[in-house]
Amino acid sequence: MCRAAHRSVVALLAVTSCHEPSAVAYAGEPATPGRPPSCRTVSSGSPVQPVLDDVTVTAVCLAPGPHAGPLRLARAITLWGPREAVIRNGGGGATVELVAAGAAIAGVTIDGTGGHFDRLDAAVRVTADDTRVEGVTAVHAVFGILVERSHRVRVVGNHIEGSRDPATGLRGDTIRIWETKDSVIADNLVEDGRDVVVWYSRGNQITNNRLLRTRYGLHFMYSHDTQVSGNQMLHGVVGIFAMYSRNLHITDNLIADTGGAAGMAIGIKDSGNIFVSGNQLIHNTVGVYLDSSPMQRTDEVEVSRNVLRLNRDAIVFHSSGHRIRLHDNDLADNESQVRVDGGGDAIDVDWSGNYFDDYAGFDLDGDEVGDVPYELRSLSNQLTSSDPNLALFRGTPALALVDAAAHLDPLYQPKPVLRDPRPRMEARWPIAGQSRQP
Repeated sequence: MCRAAHRSVVALLAVTSCHEPSAVAYAGEPATPGRPPSCRTVSSGSPVQPVLDDVTVTAVCLAPGPHAGPLRLARAITLWGPREAVIRNGGGGATVELVAAGAAIAGVTIDGTGGHFDRLDAAVRVTADDTRVEGVTAVHAVFGILVERSHRVRVVGNHIEGSRDPATGLRGDTIRIWETKDSVIADNLVEDGRDVVVWYSRGNQITNNRLLRTRYGLHFMYSHDTQVSGNQMLHGVVGIFAMYSRNLHITDNLIADTGGAAGMAIGIKDSGNIFVSGNQLIHNTVGVYLDSSPMQRTDEVEVSRNVLRLNRDAIVFHSSGHRIRLHDNDLADNESQVRVDGGGDAIDVDWSGNYFDDYAGFDLDGDEVGDVPYELRSLSNQLTSSDPNLALFRGTPALALVDAAAHLDPLYQPKPVLRDPRPRMEARWPIAGQSRQP
């Protein structure tokens, strides 16, 4: 990367680290939820489960200090404590289980849950409707919060620290939502875990979470009708990946610095009716990756009003794209604007109103739209897509000379990769910390 581009990276990442975009409200260290009324206090070292089982008690408040787990909330009761109240589990399994509708855990710290993946050793496990996990801090847990076969669950304002194992695949999932509907995952701070998983679920809202140094920030599988907005995902491998899912609205998220050979901000595979809008995708290996999507003929994929900057490849198609709209995006400072693997092209994609910083056209009528279409032709991309072994030479002077020769000699001019008939002359969407234009 040239020195000027390096300065741009530093400047952009400094902004994203120090300022918040107006569309994104970030979760910080979670605040302790308020103490519930009519609460029975349990001092440190005293048995907790008998008080939870007492039908005359509606809420249990843990005093600061250690408390022994595992604990089971088998009726509509609230278990509360300050962060200094620490529940420890000497064995495996879940440290706290919510198995009754209306149960809630709030505020406490949960430390350690064994080390078995097959037994799903977790800080909190939820298997009941209308439950709540709020303001909990989970440390030294294989899995953080597991929600299974439940409706209308609230997982809000929690701080989950993963194992920080150097191999991210050997860490447990920080939040796992499985066969769960109409629930809210919001304002959580997640660090150093494996994935936040949403599988076989529908109708959920995932908003304003901060996900740091994960493998998959959000991993959707067979999950539908979900809103993903206002989240921040930094320094992971993949920001958001959707497989076999429909009707996802991915809006106003900040995804930056996803890296490595498999690094990407947003990946969409075998999915349909996916709407990606208003996101800031900055300094990733790949900005948006599209593979066999939309899957059904009646579905569509729309990518609009996004900022894609400082990525190695801003947009990648696994093969030629169809029934995809890319409107009104800003693509700037990317090593490659668009790449199509497998020797295909993106001509059949509906391009309109995008800003490309390498557009060489003009605007004689002053309407801020280029008078000639933007066409991307890249002989180097054509060569690397047809022969993947040549990808080793990306970014080298050799492939740069190939593109230069193609521009100079029409005999070597490659076929067009894409055509935007109405390219914008100026970028429209500001980076993080600036206000969006109406």
